Amino acid sequence: MAYDVIDASTFDPALAERVTLDWEKLLTCMQCGTCSSTCPTAYAMDYAPHQIWHMLRLGMEEEIVNSRTFWLCTVCKSCQVKCPRGISITDTMVALKEYATRRGINVPTGLQMLGETVTTKYNISGDDNTTRQIWSENLPQAPLGVRPRRRQAEVVYFIGCVGSFYPRVYSIPQSLVQILDRAEVEFTTMGEDERCCGYPLYVSGMRDKMAALAQHNVDMVRRIGAKKVIFTCPSCYYSWSHLYPDMVDVSGIEFQHATEFLADLLPEGKLKLGPVEEVVTYHDPCDLGRKSGVYDAPREVLKAIPGLELREMASIRENSLCCGGGGDVEISDPSVTIGVAGKRLAQVKATGAKYVASACQQCKRTLQEGARRHKIRVRAIDVVELLWKSIEAAEE
Repeated sequence: MAYDVIDASTFDPALAERVTLDWEKLLTCMQCGTCSSTCPTAYAMDYAPHQIWHMLRLGMEEEIVNSRTFWLCTVCKSCQVKCPRGISITDTMVALKEYATRRGINVPTGLQMLGETVTTKYNISGDDNTTRQIWSENLPQAPLGVRPRRRQAEVVYFIGCVGSFYPRVYSIPQSLVQILDRAEVEFTTMGEDERCCGYPLYVSGMRDKMAALAQHNVDMVRRIGAKKVIFTCPSCYYSWSHLYPDMVDVSGIEFQHATEFLADLLPEGKLKLGPVEEVVTYHDPCDLGRKSGVYDAPREVLKAIPGLELREMASIRENSLCCGGGGDVEISDPSVTIGVAGKRLAQVKATGAKYVASACQQCKRTLQEGARRHKIRVRAIDVVELLWKSIEAAEE
């Protein structure tokens, strides 16, 4: 069948600036439907992913931009890693968001508010950014590095907006700082000097507003003199390690997710671990797994905990199902996020595990709320929380 295919010379230059990063491959799409069948939110879109590529080839960008299609992309990259043509599908979805955002076309109100909030309040919740250490207020004793903060340190723990301002996950940074203290790691946090990593802006098509945040955060790390930054938030980790290098100079700074840092630390024997007699399954966060390639470290930490039984789900590692919490979809349509979480939780339930562990603050929030809404008796928990439970058990 012959198509009236447009090329880069006739494509809208403003859209081509981003979408045509992989334009030649996009034109090779053979409409196999793999991207649509693996997309966790395709069922709620006006046009499934493979239909979008066909419409772009036919010059129907106006219909696409005025639909509620790419706004529901969780940016999980499941489609991209499975595309037989190697097309940068997720990147194209983000590019479409950027095109629409630049022109103010059909941008969800919540996302418009998000852009204003992050650029003026420096966090996604709109709270006073000077209260970024609120998560630490009920610690029995805040470690040095939290209150008071070390002004110079080799390691900086970048907490992220979710861990800093959302009470449901305060226990994640609380657990990590106590673990670091027990291991005698000389670390510090950035407190009110920390600003949103900018990833929520990036996945909403506001990449241009991210650079200033990146520059500020990197400047703060250099002022501290740190050589390493660790994260419990995979989105922050992905931003610093994959997006920041295109925006600012990050030379001389190493980035690790907390589970990688802990997997390296445990063999040193500084942490005494006690039994945690529970059955746990592990959920691979999209930003940590598919997008950053970190699969083994979280499992190594879990397997180091005495008495803990790890049962894997049907879909793991690069085939892991998205929890639904990415891409700012929760802001555009929370019902879609809950729907996607339900599919993942069905796999959790099938393992018979009491806990679904992840290594992502947003995944914990999404899975816990999904379990409540779908009435599934399972508790979401983070890997670092389980490790802290093990340390507490050893101290009893």
